[in-house]
Amino acid sequence: MTLTWRTASVELVEGYLLTGQDGAPTTRVGQARVAFEGGFAHVEVPGSGRVEVLSAPAIRLVTYRSEDSCAV
Repeated sequence: MTLTWRTASVELVEGYLLTGQDGAPTTRVGQARVAFEGGFAHVEVPGSGRVEVLSAPAIRLVTYRSEDSCAV
């Protein structure tokens, strides 16, 4: 399956964390690459060195522009 990645900001529901650009746990990132597959969100924060996979209910808000999508 080919994921469609988008550049977006991501905010998580309370109790969930992502690794931020500085390597510290955070609930919000201003810029990340995000792709959705089934009930999961793949999130790559620039500088973190990883793609984290979160259950979709962990996501409070994802904001992106439609022209920012790219297939990978």
